[in-house]
Amino acid sequence: MSTGSTLSSRLLCGCIFAALLALGACADSDPTPIVPDNSTASGSLNLAPTNGGKGGKSSGTSAADYRLGPNDRTRIIVFGQPNLTGEFQLDGNGVLAFPLIGNVDANGMTPRDLQRAIANKLDPEYMHNPSVSVEVATRRPFYVVGEVQRPGSYPYVTDMTLLEAVATAGGETYRANMSKFWIKRRVNGEIVRVAGSQESQIQPGDTVIVRERYF
Repeated sequence: MSTGSTLSSRLLCGCIFAALLALGACADSDPTPIVPDNSTASGSLNLAPTNGGKGGKSSGTSAADYRLGPNDRTRIIVFGQPNLTGEFQLDGNGVLAFPLIGNVDANGMTPRDLQRAIANKLDPEYMHNPSVSVEVATRRPFYVVGEVQRPGSYPYVTDMTLLEAVATAGGETYRANMSKFWIKRRVNGEIVRVAGSQESQIQPGDTVIVRERYF
């Protein structure tokens, strides 16, 4: 082999090695705070399998306990007031724009909390003792990025596991590391990052990151 060819090969190997190092650095340089997967400080970081692997009661979030967040779509009824009844979507910050009363920050509220907040803003300025009903019409989507066939956003399905989320995105690529994952989730208004497993439970609004394995 000529000296020129040898030099070119060495330069190519060096470039590939540098690229791999850069990729690894990018994966570890995410500034998002990391929290342990058993954190209960917020009450919303339950990553346990949906049935504990034993066929027990599902640990999915019930409709009454569901915490509203950005892009959720709600169905609101103010009884006797057709102009105040319909479907309303929270914006990208979790704020509801509602007739008469304006903006309501619904981030982290349950449907009952939002129901109470709307009633309190309507009474007494606009009506006396209004009867308000709030339910979730469409939960916000979850996202899958990284080493999957079809990265993007997908409709949330109750009790979905991380592995099912990956399957929804067309399955993993041949480069995927199927033993180590990151999940990004909004907790108390802050985006945090937690290590997940294939059986981790996904919540609406989560971003599942399927990492690349290094051969």
